[in-house]
Amino acid sequence: MKATTKIALALTVSSSLFAGVASAASWQDQLSNAANTLSQNNANSASTTTQNNGMSLGALAGLLNGGNQQLSANSMTNAAGVLQYCVQNNVVNNNVSSVKDQLLSKLGLTDTAKAQETTDYKQGLMGLLNTGSDQQVNLKSLGNTELGKKVKTKACDLVLKQSKQFIS
Repeated sequence: MKATTKIALALTVSSSLFAGVASAASWQDQLSNAANTLSQNNANSASTTTQNNGMSLGALAGLLNGGNQQLSANSMTNAAGVLQYCVQNNVVNNNVSSVKDQLLSKLGLTDTAKAQETTDYKQGLMGLLNTGSDQQVNLKSLGNTELGKKVKTKACDLVLKQSKQFIS
């Protein structure tokens, strides 16, 4: 073979090899992009199953089916505020106002202004239940889904029962 033919053949082979490497890099980029897109789509679909406060439906079901500590107040002042929230939002009405008033009286917070100064009470009024398991459940943000309503009702019923035990 002539030298020029060998050089031309070598250039052709090396060009093909470089094209193959570039093609492989392009495929790798395409696979990487596809994987990123897929993971973003999964994250987006997961976020559609959460409520406004970021609680997934599974977490709401866990609160509903979990132990009473998960939806019981960690302080009686917070319980009084939550009871008022429950009354104002028509979650329960089983003589809740009377129990709340007796509870505030027993805590020495019959003066509304004095009660309003208590952080736990104010949080309860906003629907923030500070639980016995050292978490905070935002009743307001549970929404009006069937599951959200059930969790709110269970929380209000448990706090009412807890308050009745405290005042008796």
